[in-house]
Amino acid sequence: MEQEIKDELETITRLTNMVIDFFVNYSFQVIGAIIIFLIGLIVARWASKLALRLCEKKTIDITLSLFIASCIKLLIIAMVAIICLGKFGISVAPFVAAIGAISLSLGLALQGVFSNYGAGFTIIITRPFTVGNTININNISGVVKEIRLAHTVLDTEDGEMITIPNKHIVGEVIINSFEYKVVEASVGISRHQLSK
Repeated sequence: MEQEIKDELETITRLTNMVIDFFVNYSFQVIGAIIIFLIGLIVARWASKLALRLCEKKTIDITLSLFIASCIKLLIIAMVAIICLGKFGISVAPFVAAIGAISLSLGLALQGVFSNYGAGFTIIITRPFTVGNTININNISGVVKEIRLAHTVLDTEDGEMITIPNKHIVGEVIINSFEYKVVEASVGISRHQLSK
């Protein structure tokens, strides 16, 4: 019985010593990593807002502005996370390799989605049409209600809403009537009236 109590006390002592050693050796690294991460979040938010304000000042399309701001924020957070992992002595190389492999497989799986985003980016940069323009693409016509990175939304004269994936817009013939609606119609004339 006494031996069991001694074994339990030794186990508790070992665990206590391990916890104390951990906090003595790594407490500053943990606190430093937390502080760096919090500062990184603040900087990422500030940089994102600054990029958004600059884009608005340069009158860049709102969709593209939000996309740029989000990319800047994610990039800063990723860099801060890598720095924090380095504080714990964790090697970042395996994470980078894993992220590369995951990105490749996701890229292949979501190829259609990414082509829509790439086409949307092209539409926003080149601006073949803007919100409020009346366009005709592949015999589909309507007023542009919304341009997003993945798709473009048109309103038809019948009150229908048409969503077109952006990859089906880029590279196609686009007829842009701007704010005016072009109506094509045929008018019949009676022969009887012509003879008079």
